[in-house]
Amino acid sequence: MTDKLIIFDTTLRDGEQSPGASMTKDEKLRIARQLERLKVDVIEAGFAASSNGDFDCVQAIANAIKDSTICSLSRANDRDIARAAEALKGAASGRIHTFIATSPLHMEKKLRMTPDEVFEQSKLAVRFARNLMDDIEFSAEDGYRSDIDFLARVCEAVIKEGARTINIPDTVGYAIPELYGNFIKTLREKVPNSDQAVWSVHCHNDLGMAVANSLAGVKLGGARQIECTINGLGERAGNCSLEEVVMAIKTRRDYFGLDVGVDASQIVQASRMVSQTTGFVVQPNKAVVGANAFAHASGIHQDGVLKARDTYEIMRAEDVGWSANKIVLGKLSGRNAFKQRLQELGVVLESEGEIMAAFAKFKELADRKSEIFDEDILALVGDESVATEKEQYGFVSLSQRSETGERPEAEVVFTVGGQEVHGKSDGNGPVDASLKAIESHVKSGAEMVLYSVNAISGSTESQGEVTVRLQNSGRVVNGVGADPDIVVASAKAYLSALNKLHSKADRVAAQG
Repeated sequence: MTDKLIIFDTTLRDGEQSPGASMTKDEKLRIARQLERLKVDVIEAGFAASSNGDFDCVQAIANAIKDSTICSLSRANDRDIARAAEALKGAASGRIHTFIATSPLHMEKKLRMTPDEVFEQSKLAVRFARNLMDDIEFSAEDGYRSDIDFLARVCEAVIKEGARTINIPDTVGYAIPELYGNFIKTLREKVPNSDQAVWSVHCHNDLGMAVANSLAGVKLGGARQIECTINGLGERAGNCSLEEVVMAIKTRRDYFGLDVGVDASQIVQASRMVSQTTGFVVQPNKAVVGANAFAHASGIHQDGVLKARDTYEIMRAEDVGWSANKIVLGKLSGRNAFKQRLQELGVVLESEGEIMAAFAKFKELADRKSEIFDEDILALVGDESVATEKEQYGFVSLSQRSETGERPEAEVVFTVGGQEVHGKSDGNGPVDASLKAIESHVKSGAEMVLYSVNAISGSTESQGEVTVRLQNSGRVVNGVGADPDIVVASAKAYLSALNKLHSKADRVAAQG
C-alpha cells in the first residue's frame, strides 16, 4: 500500500521572483497549460494582491486550467485573502495560500509583532479564508528557524480554523536533511490534530540541499506535499527542483513507497519552456533536464550502456521527455510530419495560424541546416510563441564584416511599428556592432545586464540560442533568439527584449 505525494508547483510565483524572470500573462498561461499537461497537482499561479497584473494572471489561469488545483498566495490579512478569492472564482479547483512569519527574527525585525499577535493573526486569517473557500493552505514563513513549541501552537490553531494543508518552509535554505526531517516529525507529534491536515515542505537551495531537505521532510517527517519549481527556478540560489524530486520518488519507489501523479514524459518540454521564457539557461550537467544528463563520455560507461542500459542508467531518457531518436526531420518533411513531431514532443499550439507560422520557420531553418533535432524544433516553437505577440520591433536581415585587426561593422534591417529601418554601427566584435546598430536607431537607453549563448544541439551546425537581459527604469526583461548564426540570434534576442520593454503588459513579479 502506497501513499500519494502531492506536487505543488510554484514556478509562476516563487520561481518568478528570480531577478529578470517575471513574465507576461500570456507567458504564464503557456507555462500553466504545460504544467497541467505535466499533471502537477497544484499550480501556484501568483500573488493576486501584489498588483493588478498578477491578479489578472491568477484569474486567467484559474479560468483556463481544469485538471490542476489553482492557488494564489496571500499575506495573512483580509484584503490579500479577499483578493485571492476573487481571482480564483473561476477555478474548477481553487486554493488560498496564506502565510505569516513565525521565527523570532522575522516577527521582531520584519513584522514588528509579538508572538501572541502573530498567533491571533494566523487564526483570524485562516478563519476569514475558510469562509471564502474550502481549500486553505497555511504557511509559517521561516518555519524551520521558529521555536518549535510556538510553531506547534500556531499549527494546531490554524488546523482548528480549517486549514487543510500546513507548510513548514525552510525559507532561507538553512536546513540540513536529517535535522529538517526530524523537525517536521517532532512538530507533527506536538500538534494534537496533525492528522487533520496534509503537511507540506518548501525548501530553498542556498546550501544546495533543497531537494535533499524536501525528500527528508517526506521520508523522515511524514510530509505529503512538496513545493517546488521547474529547473529549481527561484530567487537567490533557487527552490527545490520539481524534476529532481519527481524522478527521485519514481526511481526509488522501493525506498519512498510513494506514488506521484506527474506525467514525467512532459518534464523536458516544461523545462525547455520555462528556460526560454525566463532566459535562465539550464546547465548541461543539471540532473534530469541538462543536455548531458544522459550522455556517456567514458569508454567504460559507453561499453556498459551498449551491453545493458541499466549498468549506468538508472532511468530512461525517454521517460522524462528526451527523444531516443534525436534526428527526426529534414527539408523534405511535410507539414503533417511536423505537426506529428510537435505532438510527440508534447507541444500544443493554440491556433492553426501558430502552426503555420512555426512550420514556415521550420522550412526556413531546414534550408540552412541538413539535420533538424528535437531541440531545434522546441527552440523554433519557443521563439514563435513570443513572436505571436504584437511586435513593435521585428528582425528582417543582417550583414556584418569582421577581419582580424580591423574593427567589425554591422548593418541590421529591422521593422519599427511595421516600417523597415536600417541601423549601422561598428563595435568590439560582430555581436557588439550588430546590437549597437539596432540601438543607434531605437535609442532605448537600456542597460544590458546579461548576455548568454547556449548551443541547442551538439554540432557546429546547431542553432545557437541567445538570451539578452535588459534593464531600464527599474524594469528587467529577457529576450531570447535562436538561429544557426550567433550574430543573427543575438540581434533577434535584443529585439525580443526591446519588444518586452515596449510592451504595456504587466510584468511585476509577485512578492512574498
